[in-house]
Amino acid sequence: MTKIPHRLYLTEDQMPKQWYNLRADMKDLPDPMLNPATFKPVTEEDLYPVFCRELAHQELDNETRYVDIPEEVQDFYKMYRPSPLIRAYNLEKALDTPAKIYYKYEGNNTSGSHKLNSAIAQAYYAKKQGLTSLTTETGAGQWGTALAEACSYYHLPLTVYMVKCSYEQKPFRKAIIQTFDGEIIPSPSSTTNAGRAILEKDPNTSGSLGCAISEAVEKAVTTEGCRYVLGSVLNQVLLHQSVIGLESKMAMEMLDEYPDIVIGCAGGGSNLGGLIAPFMQDKLTGKSNPRIVAVEPASCPSLTRGRYAYDFCDTGRVTPLARMYTLGCGFIPSASHAGGLRYHGMSPILSKLYHDGYMEAVSVEQTRVFEAAVFFAKQETILPAPESSHAIRAAIDEALKCRESGEARTILFGLTGTGYFDMNAYSSYLNGTMTDFIPTDEDLEKAFAELPKIPGIQ
Repeated sequence: MTKIPHRLYLTEDQMPKQWYNLRADMKDLPDPMLNPATFKPVTEEDLYPVFCRELAHQELDNETRYVDIPEEVQDFYKMYRPSPLIRAYNLEKALDTPAKIYYKYEGNNTSGSHKLNSAIAQAYYAKKQGLTSLTTETGAGQWGTALAEACSYYHLPLTVYMVKCSYEQKPFRKAIIQTFDGEIIPSPSSTTNAGRAILEKDPNTSGSLGCAISEAVEKAVTTEGCRYVLGSVLNQVLLHQSVIGLESKMAMEMLDEYPDIVIGCAGGGSNLGGLIAPFMQDKLTGKSNPRIVAVEPASCPSLTRGRYAYDFCDTGRVTPLARMYTLGCGFIPSASHAGGLRYHGMSPILSKLYHDGYMEAVSVEQTRVFEAAVFFAKQETILPAPESSHAIRAAIDEALKCRESGEARTILFGLTGTGYFDMNAYSSYLNGTMTDFIPTDEDLEKAFAELPKIPGIQ
């Protein structure tokens, strides 16, 4: 029997020519976003002041199963895609497990993560519409970096609001965003009304993605020719990221393999949603029944401890309301939290699938995450990002269960970023100063108490 190769690359001709829209196969769709002024479902036109027109359409399109990837975007993808599917032979050996472990590696581009898959698509549609600038938020910096690259490619000025504690912890992310001509501002800032209001309430706040989103949206709607783009959570982003899962499934089919367990880290949902898309399609249509596991940080546990409720997508309460698993838009993760999984909510698509029992969720403490990251790096020679290391932690745990039971499960996880900009966090773990913060029930109840009251719903 021929040994399965360590790395399998598809050819350029095999790269997907269409994105897959998971909503088209969901029996029960996510509840619609609501206009916060009227509590009525938002229309495409409602979104035009914030998003460019094509992205507004993609956001609300529940019916089109496959969406053509524009040729210009395909050409850009070819600079770093298809990305490899890797068999983790050394990790398997070190764990002494009968499990077969595969990972889809998205770190082979300058941004160091999967975020470029959606960034280039969103920049393309903005340029095509004739927009003159974009604005966004970023947590750990992967999305800001990717969007800066995409905007530089299309000569679009970009303003990035970066969560303040990450801005301070990751100075080299600032440098790379500036390399690609992006302007970067620590959030909350005094440059917007939303930022000033947040600072007035708490001058020493470490910031959150919700804060940064408020500032970026305000910048977009008050600047002519400018629109807001987001790197996670939204339906359009999960659509673009489906290229990860489509490539993964094709590569596994070439190896005559299919995963028993698919594992992804979960912050807002872009990585997880992209990886699981075609496997969830099999699950929804009854073709197969893989276990799908979302892994989130114990310090920001939206799925495992959040409420399934309508909430604002930002701290300043200017965005539409989305029904999702949420910790409350005012929730601020601990400043000791390492990495970018800092969002208070979860993608409405993934929230609905989790709520309806199609996938599982676990939360893990960051010291256990970095323990897994270091162990993985020693076996596989890749230094993983803290975000992806959550998936590594769960994959190792599942492989150890296989060792105990003797079952030879096939595990697939997403390694969607490199850790080279996260060395402060690695140093903190290695020198023993890293701590685990887990919010108390009291902490969460304070944020839940401020969830918006929707007539007839909550």
